Formats: sequence, C-alpha cells, structure tokens
Amino acid sequence: MALRLNGGGRTRDMTAGSIVRQVILFSLPLMLGNIFQMMYNTVDSIVVGNFVGKEALAAVGSTTMIVNMLVFFFNGFSVGAGVVIAQHFGARDMDRLHSAVETTMAVTFLLCGVFTLIGIASVRPMLRLMSTPDDVFEDAVTYLTIYFWGFAGLLVYNIGSGILRAVGDTTRPLMFLVLTSLLNIVLDLAFVIGLKAGIAGVAWATILSQLVSAVLTLRLLTMTKEIYRLVWRDLRIEGAVLRRIFAVGLPAGIQSVITAFSNVFVQGYVNHFGSSCMAGWSCYNKLDGFIMLPMQSTAMAATTFVSQNIGAKQYNRANRGTRDTIMLSVGITAVIAVILVVFAVPAVGLFSRDSSVIEYGVLFLRANTFFLLFNCVNHTLAGALRGRGDSRGPMFIMLLSFVAIRQIYLFIVTRFIANTPFLVGFGYPVGWMCCCAIEVSYYIIKWRRRPMAAPEHE
Repeated sequence: MALRLNGGGRTRDMTAGSIVRQVILFSLPLMLGNIFQMMYNTVDSIVVGNFVGKEALAAVGSTTMIVNMLVFFFNGFSVGAGVVIAQHFGARDMDRLHSAVETTMAVTFLLCGVFTLIGIASVRPMLRLMSTPDDVFEDAVTYLTIYFWGFAGLLVYNIGSGILRAVGDTTRPLMFLVLTSLLNIVLDLAFVIGLKAGIAGVAWATILSQLVSAVLTLRLLTMTKEIYRLVWRDLRIEGAVLRRIFAVGLPAGIQSVITAFSNVFVQGYVNHFGSSCMAGWSCYNKLDGFIMLPMQSTAMAATTFVSQNIGAKQYNRANRGTRDTIMLSVGITAVIAVILVVFAVPAVGLFSRDSSVIEYGVLFLRANTFFLLFNCVNHTLAGALRGRGDSRGPMFIMLLSFVAIRQIYLFIVTRFIANTPFLVGFGYPVGWMCCCAIEVSYYIIKWRRRPMAAPEHE
C-alpha cells in the first residue's frame, strides 16, 4: 500500500498561510473534542450527584487527582511523541516520521499494562493519603478500581489522537469523541437509573466508552494510506527515536505528575471541611476544567505549530505564532469566564441540588475564575517552548510555581492566618500568577534573543 503525505486534506501543513487562521482551524475541533472528553467525567458527576447522592459525588470528585497523575504522565509521553512527529512532518522527513509512529505505539502498548497495574495498586494508599472521609472512602475505591481496569482505552485513544494532531488532523479525533461521549451518557443513565448500579455503573459506562474510542482510533491508524499509518509488523522501539521523545515528553510528564500529586495535598486541605465542601470543590473543578479547554487547545496548537515550523526552519514564523496564540487564548478564556461567573449558581446547580454544595462551588468559582487568564499565558507559552524542544524549562518553572510556592502558601495560610475554604481554594491563583511572571521572563531571556535556535536531531 502506497503511503502519502497529504491524503484528502486530512493533515494540516502549518508552515504556510495565515497564522491565526491556521491556529483557529487547528484549535476549534480540538477544543470541541476536549469538551466531549471532559463530558466523560462530568456526566458521571452530574448523574451521581442527582441520582445517587452528595457522598457519591464527593467520591467521584476526590478521585480526579489520582487519575490525573497517571494520565498526565502518559500525556507527557504523548507530547514528546507529537513534537518529534510534527518536526519530521514539517521537515518532510517521512522515514523518521514512520519510525517515530511505530516506536510511539510500541511503547504505548507496553505502558498500558504497567499503568493499569500501578493504578489498581495505588487506589487505597492514595485515598488514605488524601484523608478521604469514611463516608466517601468505599465509593471512591469502587469507582477507581473499575476505572483503572479499563484505563488502557483512554491511554490508547490519547496517544493515537496525539499522532493525528502532530500532522494537523484534529477533525477525526473529534468525531470519535462525539460518538463515545454520547455513548457514555446513554450508558450512565442505563446503568445508574435503569440497573441501579450506583457509582460502579458510571465507572463501567466510562471505561466501555473509552474502549470504543481506542478501537476506532487504532482502526483509523491501521487503515489510513497516509504516512503516519500504523504498520503492525514494523512495531519496534528504536532507541534514538525514544530518546528524542523522552527528551521532550519526560520533563512534561514529570511536571504534570508532580503537580497532580501536589494537588492531592490540596484535596486533603479541602477534605478537612467535610463532604459538602468536597462536593462543592468537585463542582468547581469540573467547571474550571471547561474554562481551561481553550488554553489547553491553543497550547496543543502552539506545540504543533511551533514544531512544524521549527522542522521547516521557519523560526520567525514560530515566534509570531507563539504571540498570536497567546492573545487568542486570553480572549476566548475571558469571554467564557465572564459567562460562568455571572451564571455561577445555575452552573454549579447542574451537579447538585444541595444548597451547601452549591454555596461552596460558587465561592470557589467566583474567587478563582478570572485568574485563569494568567494560566492562558502559562500553558500556551509552555506548549510553544516544548514545540522548540525545550521541555525542561517549563517543567522547572511549573514545579516551582504549582507545587513549591502553592504548598508553601497553603502551609502558611492555614497555620498562621486562617484555615478557610476561600483561602485554601485561592492557592490555585497564587501558583498561576507566579508561574506567569517567571515563564514570561524565561522566554524573553532565553528565546527572544535566539530566534534561530533549532532542535537537535538524532
């Protein structure tokens, strides 16, 4: 079967044409896809909160940080693979692109088994570490254990869609997510309302839906005639390719895991205030996740855009794309933030009818939301830096801001000022603002004066 560079307009060459147009066309399907991916856990929360109870809602919410630690580490690997593939795509180096795809998928299948075992083994220790209350503990164990048994489906989909994003295809991953998100809603309602399966039902609905998305993605990668086709007989791990992937992906993964682990301790601070505050914090985090979708999508767009243009040796275009993408991210996020703050009460009310839960959720939402504009700069600039092959800089900056500074703030505030839900929740904006100041300074000092710096090739 002949392979080709562009087939049917599925890939996107971001080395030519209007920068803003390229970023928008890339980001929009990605943003919609992220919305539907967020729907997996959000629908779980809505169904559980309305048809099971606030304790079950708190249980689902308290598991988010644990799941994120493993997902974020794997996503770091996905980022590294995407950067390598996008640079080879921009350079039109099809042999190395093919090797990168086969190595990426071979490592993915290996890591699926490892991460599934780690996830299942870590359920009870991590929940105890977060000081999960007794009235929530067993529900959280049930949800997480089932979730991790189907964890491979999520990982395979994420890495497969990452390969597609690297060559500019964000449309078909969106189509798969729309289908499986709708399937998840149907299964949630069937298991919880129809079969009375409770919190176990939403876990089963989620992993079955994720399995379908993984199968669809693998089928696409196997059947395509384009150069990124997955050739099963060529699956192998090439050391030189893997080293390049890890050079970018490992720092990103480590940063995400340690940040998520740090947020486990933030959850512990919240757990101190009881199940109503936990449920309100869970509602806030679901809405916060939706607000962050534009910046996450534009950050991915920045990574692919910069990677392709670095591969094509168009360094000034990479710089302009970084600036334009940050401005786009800030503008979109500001509009969404205004809407959610104005309609905070009905937004939180989607997840629970309990007045105390709504009160806590609205408190966190209105206190923190506008500070996310600093995070637009953080994530988009980090994505652009990783597209250049610089992953260690964002890693150290985000670890300093999101882990060290945030934990120091929480320690000082809760022990020497006042231990209140408002001040605990404000630990997030403190980290965002510090990160923005440090990362912008880093970018100006290191990269503004070196626009022609190019990544090393193996």
